[in-house]
Amino acid sequence: MKILVTGGTGFIGSHTVVELINAGCEPIIVDNLSNSNIGVLDGIEKICGVRPKFYEIDCRDKDALDKLMEENKGIDSIIHFAASKAVGESVENPLLYYRNNLVSLINLLELMKKHEIKNIVFSSSCTVYGQPEILPVTENAPIQTALSPYGNTKQICEEIITDTVSADGNISAILLRYFNPIGAHESAEIGELPIGVPQNLIPYVTQTAAGIRECLSVFGDDYNTPDGSCIRDYINVTDLAKAHVVAVKRLSEKLNKKPVEIFNIGTGKGLSVLEIIDVFQKVTGVKLNYKIVGRRAGDIEQVWADPTWANTELGWKAEKSVEETLLSAWRWQEKLGKK
Repeated sequence: MKILVTGGTGFIGSHTVVELINAGCEPIIVDNLSNSNIGVLDGIEKICGVRPKFYEIDCRDKDALDKLMEENKGIDSIIHFAASKAVGESVENPLLYYRNNLVSLINLLELMKKHEIKNIVFSSSCTVYGQPEILPVTENAPIQTALSPYGNTKQICEEIITDTVSADGNISAILLRYFNPIGAHESAEIGELPIGVPQNLIPYVTQTAAGIRECLSVFGDDYNTPDGSCIRDYINVTDLAKAHVVAVKRLSEKLNKKPVEIFNIGTGKGLSVLEIIDVFQKVTGVKLNYKIVGRRAGDIEQVWADPTWANTELGWKAEKSVEETLLSAWRWQEKLGKK
C-alpha cells in the first residue's frame, strides 16, 4: 500500500514512516526540509533496513506535487503532516501560518481528486478545543475560538476537509487531534530535531540539560492549576505514529463509519510543565536550570484528552509511560551531543 507522507522527515512524520514500513506499507516522503534534516532518512534506514522514497518539495508547489503523483501512480492514502506548528511563532507571524498551512492542504485535496486518491489522514491538534469547558476533553467538545493563528489554521483545515469530503463523495478522511507528542524512537536513531531555538518544551528541556541552552523558561506559574504552570497531555511520539497506521488501514479497508471521523490521540492524563521537569530530573539524574517568566501569548491553561473513542472505535491506545518517554528524549539528545 503506497502512502504519501507530507512532512515525512519531521518529528512525527519520520516516526510514522518507520511504523508504516514496519506494517508493510510503502511510504513516499514529501518535505521541503524547512524544519527537518535530510539525515533523518539515514536514521529511518538504520531502524527499518529500508530507505523510503523522498522528494524535496514544498506542498505549496502544486505543479511539483502533481508531477510526483503522476510518477507514483496507485497512491492509496495521504498522511498530511506538513505545516508550520509553533504557537508563539504563529502569533508573531500569522500570514506565514495561513499561507503554509492552508495552501498546502488545498493543493493536496485538489490533486487527490485528479489522481483518484481516496483517503487522507490529517494531522490536527487539540488546539481546536481552545480552553475546554470540561476536562478531560472528548471529540464532542465544542470548538472554541482559537487562541493563536496556528490553532485557527487547524480549525480551518478541518472545515476545508469536511466540506471537500461532503462535496466530493469519493474521499474519506480521518482527523487525528493530537495532544503533546514528545520523546524519540527507542533506538535513538530519530527524534525531535528543531531548527534553531526550540519552540516546544521537551527539546528545550533536553538542550538545557545538555548545556546547549543556559536556562529553561517556564511561561507562567499563576495559572489556575495545582502548581500554577500549564497542564498538557504528553504522548509518546511512537504511540502517536502507530495511530496513523491504524487510521490509514481503517480507511483503506473501508472500516470507517462516516466519511469524516475524528479521534483524540492522547494518554488521558494531564501533567504540568513543572511536573515534567521534575520527572525528567528523576529519570535522568540531571538537574535542570530553569526560571519562571511571564505567560506566553496563545498558551492554553490546561487540556488533556479523553481517548476513549480512539481506544474503543479506532482500536488504538497509548502504551508508553512518561518516564520511558522522557528518557528516550534524553538518550536522543545525548546521541546528538552539542549539535
